[in-house]
Amino acid sequence: MNIEQHTLKQFDEELESLRSSVMEMGGLVEEQIKLALDALSSGDLALCDQVGESDHKVNAFEVDIDEEIGTIIARRAPAAIDLRFLLGVKNLITDLERIGDEADKIARMTKLIYSSEQIKLPRTKEIRNMSGLAIEMLRNALDSFARLDLTATAEVIQKDDIVDEEFKAVLRQLITHMMEDPRTISMSIEILFIAKAIERIGDHAKNIAEYVIYMVKGKDVRHVSREEIKRQAEG
Repeated sequence: MNIEQHTLKQFDEELESLRSSVMEMGGLVEEQIKLALDALSSGDLALCDQVGESDHKVNAFEVDIDEEIGTIIARRAPAAIDLRFLLGVKNLITDLERIGDEADKIARMTKLIYSSEQIKLPRTKEIRNMSGLAIEMLRNALDSFARLDLTATAEVIQKDDIVDEEFKAVLRQLITHMMEDPRTISMSIEILFIAKAIERIGDHAKNIAEYVIYMVKGKDVRHVSREEIKRQAEG
């Protein structure tokens, strides 16, 4: 589904520019996550610094896009699908900014893990699967936004349940490690913070998918059943 063509070509250009800015912000956020996870698995702390630097850029994107939305609303007085699009984008960029914050949290926890004298390198295989799922959710949610196509939105929302189950599994495993060897407590708690950050990334990706449904259908599906979300996405 595409945004309707308008009599004023400049309005179309403004909306397309806004969409492009959101996708650029989303790409930067996805790169933040990958850098943070690469740092965790490799111990390359220079990558953590790159995540922090990117976080400032993400924050600037949010401010600039928010201002652009305000300008468009004031100048064009949009209605119907255009207004929904703009309001949806306003919410969407908030979730993107928060995903960036979670990536920065992963980087900060990674620094703590590697800068302290741990008895061994951190176990990361427990969170590898859930991090891959969360990144895939974000990518698919942004792709749905770029095309205003609901094909993948229901799947994104359903995968959030899988990420939640993966987090619970990681929690159980870390508790076991701490009980078996108290010397792993500090590192396990830091890994737990990382796992929680990944789980929150999945939550924000789910939110983005829900905003896309709102943009296209005009339906707020944030507090409805999975079955209703699927019906809206496929109907």
